[in-house]
Amino acid sequence: MDSLDTVFYEDLTWPEINEAAQAGKVVLLPIGSTEQHGPHLPLDVDNFLARSVCVAAAHLAPRETLVMPTIPYGYNEHGLDFPGTIHVTYEHFIEYCLDVCKSVVHSGFDRIVIIDGHGSNEHLCEFIARRATLETDAIVASTLWINLAVEAFEAVRETGYGGAGHACELETSAYLYLDESKVKMEKAEDHFGGASGGVGSRFVGADLTKGWKPMKVVLWASTATPNGVSGAPTLATKEKGKAIVEGAAQNLVDFIREFRGMSKGVRVDHRAVRPEMPELPVLD
Repeated sequence: MDSLDTVFYEDLTWPEINEAAQAGKVVLLPIGSTEQHGPHLPLDVDNFLARSVCVAAAHLAPRETLVMPTIPYGYNEHGLDFPGTIHVTYEHFIEYCLDVCKSVVHSGFDRIVIIDGHGSNEHLCEFIARRATLETDAIVASTLWINLAVEAFEAVRETGYGGAGHACELETSAYLYLDESKVKMEKAEDHFGGASGGVGSRFVGADLTKGWKPMKVVLWASTATPNGVSGAPTLATKEKGKAIVEGAAQNLVDFIREFRGMSKGVRVDHRAVRPEMPELPVLD
């Protein structure tokens, strides 16, 4: 098989990495979290769903994409009261993920998309992408994978605002579609409200596809949900999951094709006065 048809970064040899970089492949970096997802879903939800969307997109456009191994731990301090949850401080998380991105650029790639699977990583991933863009000659984008599935989920969802929060109708449906054998639907329990979602408030609330209300408040998860759930997993189905995953994958491919042609632009220094500052040594 031609190496350019290979979609997994780790399956390539170093000469094949050169070929992939020369072909202008876009690198997809799934970043997730190992954390509780209620009594019905395993700890790998955020990792599994983020990577699965990347893989589904890569299979639609194999000669344009490479999927990296998943970074499986994220910022998750608020969930530590539930056993199994792993938390990495934001300083370590940012620098580690940034080093990964810079290493990819060092290998010759100039387009990376961070596909995040964990809500509390979202703004950190945006910062990582911004720093990687400003500190290398590549362009790095980021998104929560669910942002690519909004239209697809809204077309099939049964819940109102708050029904899609955590281990909910959306995430459970996607997991059912991808691997039904690991979902314990007999243990699924609905709960509305959670660490970042109030009930009945004009100002505080969160929903994965309907967005945040004006104010953001994040509590210890154990104070806001008795079972780790925020939403309605009992309404999840494989059919909804198929629509969600396929919709997200197609949107990701559409973006990849736009991204490949995106101009880096040319910096223009408009300062009239430039301070005489010592330049740092160039290490590469």
